[in-house]
Amino acid sequence: MSIQLDSEEVQKAHRLIQEANQPETPDMEDAIATLEKHNGDLETSFQELWQEQVGDLGTPETGDKSLWEVTLKVLRDEVCGDEGFRSKILDYNKNPGSASILTGAIVYLVGLTTLPINPAIATIVVLYIIKVGLNIFCEYTEPPKADEAS
Repeated sequence: MSIQLDSEEVQKAHRLIQEANQPETPDMEDAIATLEKHNGDLETSFQELWQEQVGDLGTPETGDKSLWEVTLKVLRDEVCGDEGFRSKILDYNKNPGSASILTGAIVYLVGLTTLPINPAIATIVVLYIIKVGLNIFCEYTEPPKADEAS
């Protein structure tokens, strides 16, 4: 089941991005337009934006993981231990009406990650992390621990 933003959450994000008026705003607005097109479905929006930026990666041989799942796993390794990103998300949660904090988290993610993401893709990811919570994101995407009983 895919995580979705309701129309109010999408409109709030759109309003905040417009208020921030950052150089990256057009890319962030592309993300919002894509979210609106897909009724707030974060995974579908991510996949469309990824295909536009990176191209179609095809279907993996195993077919058991989506590009979204793999991307979140890789991002987990990069963002969950980063205190700067954690601080930005916590600041936003304390002040969810702050345009500068939201766009700051998006721009920070673009600079932090080694993935080929632009501000549009980062917008989708940050909105997902805000929706589910950073701690839940980090725990939920944590790889299973190896069985210590050998």
